[in-house]
Amino acid sequence: MTATAPGSVNWNTEALNEIVSADTDRPVLFTNARVLTADPLIGTMTGADVLLVGSVIVGVGPGIVTAAQDDNAIVVDCTGMSIVPAVVDTVALVGGRGHRAQYVATLTPGNTADLLVVPDGLAEDIPGAVATLFTRPAEVRALVAAGAPVLWAGTDVPGRDTAPATGVPATRDMTGDPRVGVWIDREDFLHQELTADGHYDETRGGRPHAYRGRYWIDGDRIDYLDDLGFWAFGEFVGDELHHAGYVMKLG
Repeated sequence: MTATAPGSVNWNTEALNEIVSADTDRPVLFTNARVLTADPLIGTMTGADVLLVGSVIVGVGPGIVTAAQDDNAIVVDCTGMSIVPAVVDTVALVGGRGHRAQYVATLTPGNTADLLVVPDGLAEDIPGAVATLFTRPAEVRALVAAGAPVLWAGTDVPGRDTAPATGVPATRDMTGDPRVGVWIDREDFLHQELTADGHYDETRGGRPHAYRGRYWIDGDRIDYLDDLGFWAFGEFVGDELHHAGYVMKLG
């Protein structure tokens, strides 16, 4: 199967086909690019490489390509291209974060592999490169999310993730889910009942029905839509439910 649509730019088609193969977990190396990392320590580099292993960036800089054969990496030649973060930390770009460790979505080793590849002429800076996605999407050479190609050579990648449907989803039947039950915080102030019909009911400080509404669980995340109209969220961490500063366990 070819991953390039008719009429699209012929750019590293063979590499894309290798990346999207269901039976490969090889490293992917974007090489010989101008890399605008948005990392204050690393900065911008020319003739540089970005090495991805799974969903993580593991190396940035010149010379990584020398190990590509040893590592059986899939090589993507980015001559004439610039690589920028696909998710822009606008607060960091304007100097609003005091510590490098607070920066998010930079092309820093250890960070999630979200990156954008565009021709050098469309990447005067990071915001300009990202704007290409909306103003000239056909010029995008690659858009990668958590190591997986989303766009390639100006077209959608076959089998790519698609955005969830807009609008409030139907309430799910949670019968049999081990997270259904009454969650109680450490001070016994908050009791949050998750029912099998996809609804929740909170008792706070002995006050029943303080908040009520619907909930949806996606992985370790739980989203709430209160009957008052506001949205909130929580996270399951081991056997705990973290929500709005409360740490709860099943009662």
